Amino acid sequence: MKRGLKLLAAGLGLLITAALAWAALAPIEVDSREALFEIPAGTYARRMAGDRVEILPDTIRLTLGLKDTLLLKNLDAVPQQFGPVLIMPGQSFRLPFEVASTYSFACTAHASGQMRVIVDPRPEPGWPTLSWRLQQLKKTSL
Repeated sequence: MKRGLKLLAAGLGLLITAALAWAALAPIEVDSREALFEIPAGTYARRMAGDRVEILPDTIRLTLGLKDTLLLKNLDAVPQQFGPVLIMPGQSFRLPFEVASTYSFACTAHASGQMRVIVDPRPEPGWPTLSWRLQQLKKTSL
C-alpha cells in the first residue's frame, strides 16, 4: 500500500512539474490583441445626477505583443474625450501600442479626468511567462 502511494505521489509530482514547465515555456497565444473597455449608456446622466460613478479603471495594463491594443466603445448618449480624440456616441476608438511604457491620457469618462495605460513588455520564456499566465488566470477568476 505504501509503495502504491509513493508511486502515485511521484506521478502527481511529475505531472505538476510537466504542467509548470509547459506553462513557462510554451508560446503564449491570444484570441485577440484588443483589450475592450466600454463606456455604458447613462454614464453622463448618472454623473449629472451626482453619482460618483467610475466606469473604467484608473489604470489599464496591457502587454506588448499580446494584448496591446486598447479598444474603447462609447455606448453613452454624449461624446467622451480620450486624449486628443473625441469618441462620439456609438463610436469605437482603437489605440495600438508599440512601445512598452506608461502613458497618461485625459479622459472624460473618469471623475478625475485622467487615465493611465501601462504597457508591459512581452514576457520572456520561463518564470516571466509562468507569472504572466498566473496573473491572467487570477484576472479571469475574479
